[in-house]
Formats: sequence, structure tokens, C-alpha cells
Amino acid sequence: MKASELVLAPDGSLYHIRLTGNTLADKVLLVGDPGRVNMFKDIFDTIEFESDNREIHALTGTYHGTRMTALSTGMGCDNIDIVMTELDAALHVVNGEWQAENGGRRLQLVRIGTSGSLQEDIDCGSHVASRYAIGLDGLMNYYREWTPPLPEMESAVDRQLALGDKVAHPYCVEGSTLLLSKIGTGMHHGITATAPGFYGPQGRTIRLHPAIENLNEKLAAFAYNGTRVTNLEMETSAIFGFSHLLGHEALTICLIIANRPRGTFLNDYHAEMRRLVGTVVERLA
Repeated sequence: MKASELVLAPDGSLYHIRLTGNTLADKVLLVGDPGRVNMFKDIFDTIEFESDNREIHALTGTYHGTRMTALSTGMGCDNIDIVMTELDAALHVVNGEWQAENGGRRLQLVRIGTSGSLQEDIDCGSHVASRYAIGLDGLMNYYREWTPPLPEMESAVDRQLALGDKVAHPYCVEGSTLLLSKIGTGMHHGITATAPGFYGPQGRTIRLHPAIENLNEKLAAFAYNGTRVTNLEMETSAIFGFSHLLGHEALTICLIIANRPRGTFLNDYHAEMRRLVGTVVERLA
């Protein structure tokens, strides 16, 4: 591959994530905030590798004998495009050269993030596991390999949300049922909607007004196979989409810090996030 396409750092690691196949574990914990990666230093029993580049902070270690990598992504699906592509590429690059085979390695990726609830009964402090994602970001439509894995669900989104042709066409994808059964016990399960921004794309008005009226209400009213849209955030659809195309397992677990119907917000959520991280690590191991 051309150096301008598969971009590597001087040490041979992937340019943005600064990981190689050797420093990347098969179980990966994704967080948005690079500062949150430090939390894993108190959870892992051993630390073998650490790197820090822009908003991407990586930490590989072990928990009760299980090797894991904690990695920050920054915010938004544009960052997920970089992170997911490079995580997969790290499994295929050996001594700076691309290898078609990767020894059968398959990643298990769990995003642990914060989110806003679209349902009045899912209050701040709740934990939500994403069974499906609706991508309002449009990212996966830029890849030739993408064909709708859930065409019936996508048609229902088109019909019920009626977003029009001024915004990206939504796509739908399912998360890992394996990871959902392993990690999501005792949590709310639902559909996570992924927006390409925090303000207008999530129905917020500051000085500018959203082009799509009542988007949150439309999402909250949508259901597929008896599963409702539980929450709205900015990364899950892309994580699920890339995992679907590249053959990895992915799940999102979110701590609800805002209830949009009630208009409430949980300012001090760090202790609860620490408990959630500990739960996910324990169950993943």
C-alpha cells in the first residue's frame, strides 16, 4: 500500500492510535475522553504498554490474567473512522508491511460512554446496553462494501422518521449478541441513535435551530422488533458498522447523564462511571 494510504508512525505503529499488533490486545475498551483511560491504571493488575497521541490515549495491560487494551477515541464518528480502521489494520501490519492474513485474530470491542436518554423512564444514572444502532451520521455509506444489514429496519426508519434528503441517509446495524449477553445483564437494552453532532443534530437550540423538528420525539417513538430507541450519542453506529464489515464483535454500554424528555442532567457522574467501568472490565474478562 502507498505510504499516503496506510499511514504509519516512524516506529511502525499505526499513525493515530500508535498501536501495533503486538501492543494491541484482542479485548478493547473504548472511551471518548483520553483522561478516562487513566482510570484503567487503577483497575488493571499489570501495565505493559502506554502511548498518548492527540486525543488518543492507549493503555494495554492485564486484568485477572486477561489481556486488554483501553483506548480513547475522542468524540464523534469521524474519529471512529480513524480508530476502527487503524485497530483492524494493526492486526495486519507486520514490520511495516501489510499482510492479508492476521492469524485469525478477532477483536471484542466495548465502548463505555455517556449518553442522553430519550425515554422518560430511563433516568440519569441508568446503564444502557445497545442492541442496535441507527446511524444518523451517514459514515458507513462512504464505503463500497456497505450494504444494509437490516433493510427492514432501515426502511422503517426512513418511513417513520422522514428525515428528507437534506441530511445523510440513516443506516441500521446490530451490535454483538455475544457481548450483549455477557456484559449487558441487569441493564436497559435498546436501540442507540448516533448523531453527527451534539447541538443541532441532537435537537438542541442555542442560537441556531435544528432543521429537523421534533427529532428526539420521533426517535423516542420508533421501535423495531419490540425494541425502542433508548438513547442518543455520537459514536456507536460507526463502531457497530465497522465491526460488521471487518468481522469483529462490538457493544456499547452507556451511562445516562441526561434525560432529554425531563430536561435533567447529572453533573457529577464520575463515581458512577468508575463503577460502570469496573463492571464492564470484570464481565469482559
